Amino acid sequence: MSRIGKKIIEIPSGAEVKFGVNGLTAKGPKGELSVRLPQEIGYSMEDGKISFSRESDEKHIRAKHGLARALAASAIEGVTNGFSRTLQIEGVGFRSEMRGDKLLMYLGFSHPVVFIPPDGIKFETTSPTVINVSGIDKQLVGQIASKIRKIRPPEPYKGKGVRYKDEQIRRKAGKSGGKGK
Repeated sequence: MSRIGKKIIEIPSGAEVKFGVNGLTAKGPKGELSVRLPQEIGYSMEDGKISFSRESDEKHIRAKHGLARALAASAIEGVTNGFSRTLQIEGVGFRSEMRGDKLLMYLGFSHPVVFIPPDGIKFETTSPTVINVSGIDKQLVGQIASKIRKIRPPEPYKGKGVRYKDEQIRRKAGKSGGKGK
């Protein structure tokens, strides 16, 4: 039995969960989110708790058991608390700023890079070198943070570029001091 799939989800106060034909719809103080769940996985909801079960022990159904529970838990967590990823910019002259709802980044190119957030995503710059990406959809928050990081990934010699706040950059040694005569 799936360890993740066996865990019970407790619905927090202020959140409302409905199951439909295609999946789950969660409403909360942060917004509303719909998630498609695999058809082979069953659910039961009683006393503010949701549990998931599967029809059989076939391999492709077992693989979806934990997935269904994780998707539902992420949707409920997103509409109640939301998700965020923090990015850090390192490098001389590298910085970011907000212009309206657009994110403007100066990353050593000949032009500033403009990033427009999709629906459901909010950017915040607490300092010129820190970007906070937040929203209710865990997958979308991670994807947008990854796209921003991909614009100028950290290089291994000095670590210049955009990285996640908790990311460790593996550094390489630079050139040797001098050549032998």
